Amino acid sequence: MRNVAILIFDEVEVLDFCGPFEVFSVAGRQRNQTPFSVYTVAEESRPVLARNQLSVNPRYTILDCSPPDILVVPGGRGTRREMNNSIIIDWIKATAPRSELVLSVCTGALLLAKAGLLDGLRATTHHGALDLLREVAPKTEVLDNQRVIDNGKVIVSAGVSSGIDAAFHAVS
Repeated sequence: MRNVAILIFDEVEVLDFCGPFEVFSVAGRQRNQTPFSVYTVAEESRPVLARNQLSVNPRYTILDCSPPDILVVPGGRGTRREMNNSIIIDWIKATAPRSELVLSVCTGALLLAKAGLLDGLRATTHHGALDLLREVAPKTEVLDNQRVIDNGKVIVSAGVSSGIDAAFHAVS
């Protein structure tokens, strides 16, 4: 069984984290298998207010979560604030090398960029944040015509539905 940690934070896009959460959670059910233990993780142990004020209780904090085999970093308006949150960026930096796979959805790529995880790779994000990603990740080839980019250990996706596709890609 692989641990899948899904980072959540205030103003995270609901479908950016819920789509992959569902994909990993239901994988294998038709065969009575449970290949993934999926959980949310946040900086603090308090309700997170996702987009449109959806209140979500994280299962773990960054200090007490099980080490993830797969780290999912979703996007949303909150990434603009979190990309300047050294606690979150340092946690991503420390967690990613120990993970088998790191997957970003939408503007979650901004957090990976701030953590230096996209240097020398190809990446994409939501079409409205492509220029910001280019600015934040000058050592990254930013592509605006790809939905999902698999760099091996790091998979990035452009938006909500492509994030679900990236999760399916990771499961396969």
